[in-house]
Amino acid sequence: MAAEKWTAYAAFLPLLLLLALRILPSDSPSGGGGGGETLAASAARYVVRFVEYRPAEEHRGYLEDGLREPPSPPAGSWRWVERRNPAAAYPTDFAVLEIRDEHRDAVVAAVQELGRVRDVHVDTSYSRGVLSVDRSQQQRGKRFTAMSFECEEGGGGKEAVSCPKSNYSSGSWRRKLHMQKSHVTSLFGAERLWGRGFTGKKVKMAIFDTGIRADHPHFRNIKERTNWTNEDTLNDNLGHGTFVAGVIAGQDAECPGFAPDTEIYAFRVFTDAQISYTSWFLDAFNYAIATGMDVLNLSIGGPDYLDLPFVEKVWELTANNIIMVSAIGNDGPLYGTLNNPADQSDVIGVGGIDYNNHIASFSSRGMTTWELPHGYGRVKPDVVAYSRDIMGSKISTGCKTLSGTSVASPVVAGVVCLLVSVIPEDKRKSILNPASMKQALVEGASKLLGPNIYEQGAGKLDLWQSYEILENYQPRASVFPNKLDFTDCPYFWPFCRQPLYAGAMPVVFNTTILNGMGVIGYVKDPPVWQPSEDVGNLLSIHFTYSDVIWPWTGYLALHMQVKDEGSQFSGIISGNVTLSIYSPAAQGESSPRSSMCVLYLKIMVVPTPVRSRRILWDQFHNIKYPSGYVPRDSLNVHNDILDWHGDHLHTNFHILFNMLRDAGYYIETLGSPFTCFDASNYGTLLMVDLEDEYFNEEIQKLRDDVVHKGLGLAVFAEWYHVDTMVKMTFFDENTRSWWTPITGGANIPALNELLAPFGIAFGDKILTGDFSIDGEQSHYASGTDIVQFPAGGFLHSFELQENSKTAQDSSTPDTQNSQSQEKSKLSSILGMVEAGEGRIAVYGDSNCLDSSHMVTNCYWLLRKIVEFAGNKVRDPVLFSEAVQLKLPVSENNQQPLRRPDVNFSTYSTVTGKGLICHKDSRFEVWGTKGYGIQLTGTTRKLPEYQNRGFSSTPNLTIKASDNRQDEAGSQETLSTPNANKFDDKRDYFGFIGHEEVDIGMLVASQWMVPCFAATTCLMVYLSCRVQQKRRRRRKGSATGRLTSVV
Repeated sequence: MAAEKWTAYAAFLPLLLLLALRILPSDSPSGGGGGGETLAASAARYVVRFVEYRPAEEHRGYLEDGLREPPSPPAGSWRWVERRNPAAAYPTDFAVLEIRDEHRDAVVAAVQELGRVRDVHVDTSYSRGVLSVDRSQQQRGKRFTAMSFECEEGGGGKEAVSCPKSNYSSGSWRRKLHMQKSHVTSLFGAERLWGRGFTGKKVKMAIFDTGIRADHPHFRNIKERTNWTNEDTLNDNLGHGTFVAGVIAGQDAECPGFAPDTEIYAFRVFTDAQISYTSWFLDAFNYAIATGMDVLNLSIGGPDYLDLPFVEKVWELTANNIIMVSAIGNDGPLYGTLNNPADQSDVIGVGGIDYNNHIASFSSRGMTTWELPHGYGRVKPDVVAYSRDIMGSKISTGCKTLSGTSVASPVVAGVVCLLVSVIPEDKRKSILNPASMKQALVEGASKLLGPNIYEQGAGKLDLWQSYEILENYQPRASVFPNKLDFTDCPYFWPFCRQPLYAGAMPVVFNTTILNGMGVIGYVKDPPVWQPSEDVGNLLSIHFTYSDVIWPWTGYLALHMQVKDEGSQFSGIISGNVTLSIYSPAAQGESSPRSSMCVLYLKIMVVPTPVRSRRILWDQFHNIKYPSGYVPRDSLNVHNDILDWHGDHLHTNFHILFNMLRDAGYYIETLGSPFTCFDASNYGTLLMVDLEDEYFNEEIQKLRDDVVHKGLGLAVFAEWYHVDTMVKMTFFDENTRSWWTPITGGANIPALNELLAPFGIAFGDKILTGDFSIDGEQSHYASGTDIVQFPAGGFLHSFELQENSKTAQDSSTPDTQNSQSQEKSKLSSILGMVEAGEGRIAVYGDSNCLDSSHMVTNCYWLLRKIVEFAGNKVRDPVLFSEAVQLKLPVSENNQQPLRRPDVNFSTYSTVTGKGLICHKDSRFEVWGTKGYGIQLTGTTRKLPEYQNRGFSSTPNLTIKASDNRQDEAGSQETLSTPNANKFDDKRDYFGFIGHEEVDIGMLVASQWMVPCFAATTCLMVYLSCRVQQKRRRRRKGSATGRLTSVV
């Protein structure tokens, strides 16, 4: 009887276990569709882009017919999403489909096979967040570049927050703008144009924001309000859109706008929950084009400049002669933090200043990072405007003050509307366009004293100067900046900080071509360098430039190097570069338009420095976001999950650059493989926070350069721990796919291969803590350890906390507390050794050199390392006999392995690519494989990666066969989506043993345990049934035998 009861209970165990697991909180976010409507939990929405505009019903019929052709996807696997908005009355170039997850690959593949389909992308969501001094977590994709903070007199409403103090000591910027002298319109002299009768009449201003109320008393000319969201209202319930409109076109005496007679077209593209979608923006952009808007102000931005549907629609918008103004971002004071679309050359990108003409602490800084690693970024922002305590309209009545770059953006948009009204209406389309307006703004701007060009662009907006330029404007082309002056410091930082000299890597200066003659243009003749004196012939300049200048803009890059005969020259070389541009004839004209652009150069040249003072910075092996999920370097930083600042000497390592220059070193940048530089010219190769792989030829050459040519090597690594990377994986609700880091803070397996010939290797520990060397305090922030080092070297170990096993998803609020409870252990983190003629120094952390999230700097250590690597100078503390190794160190721990579940070739410039020297290297090796390399090179492959066809592939993007070239000529890849965080608390199978697991396991493992338990219980149940039957047979058999005996 007991056995029968146990068997009955066993039969219910699988059911009870499954039920219990379903009750437990799930780590996977519940699936939701785009557009805000409730979708099936297993479906998501996708944007299908077509090659031409047609009525939506034609596109629908085409898709339905095409997807019936074999091999057709299963019935019910997709459905057409109806878009009921004002754009429905016009032809469209895209559709929105809802596709079930289990059939996603089949449906997408079938759709992309259709001839009229361009590509397929997820309908990504954009969110708005208040960007205060304590900014919210950096997200992928676009986000609302909202006001930094708000100050209101007499109550603030639901938007109001406290006003933080400025980073600057002066408090004069805190003047309240309700005082007449402080009106931003007065500060820019708008009254002078009002007095001439220019008030923005007949100018169509599109405000993409949260809407506006129809009866608002501050506006006299609200022409149209349109709703692009899934909410049934046209009103602004947040106040953001109303404020922006007030700065541009308000008529209230307390908070006047720049152009009160401007025609306001309010595009409500954000919901009350501050959410929007790609498809909403695409429809709204199409409607703005169809209805002939003149100016458009956009209040969103983000680091993802590879968000192709968005970026390319902005190109199309400006190509249709709509002047777009956008905030540069509130991610300052960090460098390399420009937001898209303000970083596009066809958009007027606006930064912020305070009333002392200082760059606002929150204003994002340049340069652009599109062009890295092979080129150099463009100048952004274009101009700056006041952005602190600006007065604007409240939701229903009254005024309030806000601060942020998206305050500066409507200031410039209002100025643009005012300037457009200066041109007679019948001449506007022939004179005004995105290029001519930007010419007027940047050429009229006032250069500020103190900030450099990548902080202020052309300078502070000057309304009157821009007016005078436009008043007599004739269509022409120009370049911005139109000057490069090495003697003008700090404005032309970093160029003014380091002169040119013979034998150096080319210095690249990237300018923007502004073609006010037409939406499309061409370079008529190659650019020409014309020196002012004969000595200018010592300067050799090669040029790269846009084949087609579209829309309205292009690029001209100067690659400058001093000829060998100038190795002892010291002085100034001046002259100019001329460039001839032409555009097709305008309507009513018989011949093409042409114009000559002039770029003035004033270059400082010094004799070639000695080898020991020359440092080469490795930029080539850096990978940044976008396009891959590259995690931050310090795991204790929770408000910025991405490594997206460029990792360049002139972005987030700009303080390091200045420090080395102050110490008398000359730093050059290498954006090509190691085969593309001559090691005999350099004392130190500096490798910091690198994520890419290495060609076999690079590994061999570096060994020879160090051992035989005396090159010094300084390596600053970062954390790499597979289990931690797996725990940083998150599920993106929009793509309905898993996203996982493509590597750790640095690519330790690749670095170990590079350092293997020297007997050096890093481990996979994540170490944190404070330590001191000779009285210098340092902080180790998520660095790694050294597990292999040769005899004779000097190896320093310190008591640090090992966080490898406690590091959780960055969203875990108490990660740092849990880590602090880990017991400190002695770990090796700094090593120095001589290798043949050269010297090597390795350190397991780079956070102390990165200005983005630095706790304490270690520039003192860098100086000592460079002195050793380049000058053979041994610091007595670092080279104490107490830390010298008599025997080699070789820990038994297995060295970190690459993740087999990540297709690294998608993001790498090495894996699956050919070895070639790019145009940042010396002219003599352009297009070759470098010094001493035969013409037949090899392509680097990673045998560990195995291609898998599962649909939950991490970092999933859906890409058409055609590729587009970006402004610097580098191939674009698709964007990564805006994402929510995934926090996996359970630890199944491979996770328990910290093994490398396929990312598909993240989904499968959630059901493996219950299935395994159910199977086990079923086997036990069946076994009990069999045993029970056997007992019955035995019992019956025994009874029969007893009967026979009787």
